[in-house]
Amino acid sequence: MGAPLVAECGGAGAAGRLLSVEAAAAAAAGRLCVGDASEPTRHSRGECVAHVLEKRFLVPDLTKMAMVVRGHLFTHLLVAMFGMGSWLAVNALWVELPVVTKSLPEGWSLPAYLTVLIALSNIGPLFVTLANKFSPALLNERYVIYTIQTLGVMSSIALALSWDGTMGIGGVQHSVAFLTLTFILAAVCCTSNVTFLPFMFHLPSRFIRSFFVGQGLGALVPCLAALVQGVSKLECRNVTDNNGSHSLQPHYLQENFSASSFFWLLAVLMGVSLLSFIALTWRVARSSVAREQGTGEESCHLSAEAKAAPKPSSPFSSPRNVYLLILLAVSNALTNGVLPSIQTYSCLPYGGTTFHLAVVLGNLANPLACFITMFALWRSSVGLSILALLGLLFGAYILTLAAFSPCPPLLGKSTGVTLVVVAWMVFTGLFSYVKVVISSILHEAGHLALVWCGVAIQVGSLLGALVMFPLVSVYHLFISSQPCVDTCSH
Repeated sequence: MGAPLVAECGGAGAAGRLLSVEAAAAAAAGRLCVGDASEPTRHSRGECVAHVLEKRFLVPDLTKMAMVVRGHLFTHLLVAMFGMGSWLAVNALWVELPVVTKSLPEGWSLPAYLTVLIALSNIGPLFVTLANKFSPALLNERYVIYTIQTLGVMSSIALALSWDGTMGIGGVQHSVAFLTLTFILAAVCCTSNVTFLPFMFHLPSRFIRSFFVGQGLGALVPCLAALVQGVSKLECRNVTDNNGSHSLQPHYLQENFSASSFFWLLAVLMGVSLLSFIALTWRVARSSVAREQGTGEESCHLSAEAKAAPKPSSPFSSPRNVYLLILLAVSNALTNGVLPSIQTYSCLPYGGTTFHLAVVLGNLANPLACFITMFALWRSSVGLSILALLGLLFGAYILTLAAFSPCPPLLGKSTGVTLVVVAWMVFTGLFSYVKVVISSILHEAGHLALVWCGVAIQVGSLLGALVMFPLVSVYHLFISSQPCVDTCSH
C-alpha cells in the first residue's frame, strides 16, 4: 500500500496527472499532498497518508454504509405500514360502533352481527390454507395480497359513501350496505393472517418484528382517531321528571366529525398499506436482480441476508414448533377474543376516562413490545412460557374485575384505576412480545411455518371470540355499569 499512497500523495489532483520527479520526491519525503484542487498543498507525511485513506476508502465506505442504513430504515417503515393494514379495518369498525349504532336500525345488536360476520369471513383464510396444503402452485401469494388490499380500499371508500343506507327486508329495515361491506372487510382482515406473514419470508427475519409493530399501529391509530372524534363522550345532566324528582341522566355529546369522515380516514390508511406493499414487492424484486448482477449496495445486502437466513435445524413439525404454534393460538385467543369481549365490563365501572386510558395505553403497549423485540429477543421456550404465564395472571385479574361488574374491587379509589390500566398495558405488552418472538422463530423454519403461523393466529382469535360470544351476548354473565347511576352505594 505504501507506493500507491505516495504516488497519490504526489498526484496532480482532479486531472489525475503525475507531478514532476521533484514533486514526487517531495511527496515521498512527506512535504506535499494533493487534495481535490489542482495545486498541491503542504502537509506532513502522516497527514498526507490520512488524507488519501479518507479520500479513497473511508468516505466511500461511510457513504455506502449510510445508504444501506437509510435503505434498511425505509424497508422497516414500508413493512410497518404494510402490516398496519392487516387488521386495521376490523379495529376501525369496532371503535366506530358507538357512532354508527345511533343511526342504523340494528342499534346495539350490531356488535353481535359484527362478531358473526367476522366468524363467517374465515372462509377466506380457510380457502387459502387448503390451497397451500393441497395445491401450493394454485395461488400466487402476491396477487392474492394485491387483490384483498385493493378490495379493502374499495370497500372502505364504499363504506364512507353509503354506510348509513338501509333496505327493507320482510317489512323490517336493515343496514344492508354496512353489513355487506363489514363482511368484505372482515374477510380481507382474516385472509391477511395467512397471506401477509408468508410473504414476510422473502425478507430477513428481523423485518417481521416491524410487521408486528405495524399491526399494533393498526389497532392504535383507529383508537386515537376515535378519541379525537369524541366517541362516547357524555356528561351527566340533572333532569326533573313529571313528579318533580331529580335524577342524573347521561347526555351523549356530538362527535367532532362524522362517521363518513372516519371511514374516509380508514380508506386512506388502507391505501397507504397497499402502496407500501407495492413498494416492498418492487424492492424485493430489485434485490433479486441486484444479487444476480452484483449491483446495488442496499439491495444486494438485503437479498444476501434473506438468502443467508438460518436454515431450520429441525423439521417444521418438531415438538418445539408445535408447542410454539399452540402457545401462539392461545395468546391470540386471549388478546383478540376473550379479553376484548369484556373490556368494557372491566373498565367502565371505574369511569369513562379509565376506559379510554386502558384502551389507548393497552393499544400503545402492543407496538412498543414489538419494537423491544428488535433489541431483545428471548428465544427460550421456557422463557416464553413464563412471560405467557405472567400475562395470563394479569388477564385473570382483568376477568375477575369484569365478573364483579358493576361493582369491582377498589371502586372509587385511585388504586383501582391504576391497577386496571396497568393490568391492560402489561397483559397486552407481554402477549404481544410472545407473539412476535414466536413468529420470528417460525420465520426461520420456512415459508410453510409462516403459513401455519397465520393459521394459528386466526384459529386462536376465532375460538376466543366464539367462546365469549354466548357468555356475553346470550347468557349475559357480565353486567354492565350504567352511566351517571351509582349502583354500588350501601
